[in-house]
Amino acid sequence: MKIGFIGLGLMGQPMAGHLLKAGYELFVHDVVDAAKQAIVDQGGVAVEHNQAVAETADIVITMVPDTPDVEAAMFSENGVAAGLSPGKIVVDMSSISPTATASFAQRIETLGCSYLDAPVSGGPFGAINAALTIMVGGPREAFDQVLPVFEVMGKTVTLIGTRNGDGQVAKVANQIIVGITVEAVAEALLFASKAGADPEIVREALMGGAANSIILENHGGRMLARNFEPGFRAELQQKDLNLAMQSARELGLYLPAASAAHDMYNATRANGMDKDDHISVLRVLESMANHQTTDGTKS
Repeated sequence: MKIGFIGLGLMGQPMAGHLLKAGYELFVHDVVDAAKQAIVDQGGVAVEHNQAVAETADIVITMVPDTPDVEAAMFSENGVAAGLSPGKIVVDMSSISPTATASFAQRIETLGCSYLDAPVSGGPFGAINAALTIMVGGPREAFDQVLPVFEVMGKTVTLIGTRNGDGQVAKVANQIIVGITVEAVAEALLFASKAGADPEIVREALMGGAANSIILENHGGRMLARNFEPGFRAELQQKDLNLAMQSARELGLYLPAASAAHDMYNATRANGMDKDDHISVLRVLESMANHQTTDGTKS
């Protein structure tokens, strides 16, 4: 099968590289010329726009930041939809709105094509090591056809449901847990430090008990090392929690912990930390602590 890949950023570029290593013929497009060239240097073929990707490939994969970016990639002038012919499969691996996903799928299906939403978890490390968790929504027949492709990029691949949008629902649920847990680890380590204990030793102790998690181990270690270089940017975590808030409103749900975490990630943006790693919530909490008086009131 010929595969098209649109969006060669921090995640997309290593994912596309794995497809090339697996022997797939790959046609790519990105708005950044250097990103396209990096894949060309590995044996891929760069084309001039998204329509050309869809005209050439049997399976078209998109991996872009947000819902409006997917809509533009699919349906703008020279977009994917303009290049499709019946029988092709469109796979969106971005993390976007479940509701918008269902709408995009309907528009693609009217062209005689199948649509899968397949967002991922694992961040750049997972993408580089082909260890992503891939959560898929859409028709089983299309899933079965694309499964070998998914398995090149990910370690765990699950068909969440046969409705388009089911994969995005799983990803939003994932990001609720991640966003809340990153903030919880930041709060715990800040508390330990301010209370006079050594936060490194506290973290080591907690890793031996019920509070242990990948986030405590990995993200907690990076917090203590003051390593805020972006792996997963704070603005993307804020975007994902915004999707959770939007979906909760649509469902009539109240998600208090997710809402509080969303506010914290809004604060990273307000403090100019949105391009830094999402563990930057620690710095927001530290800033808030530094603006309190000893009796706990605001200075």
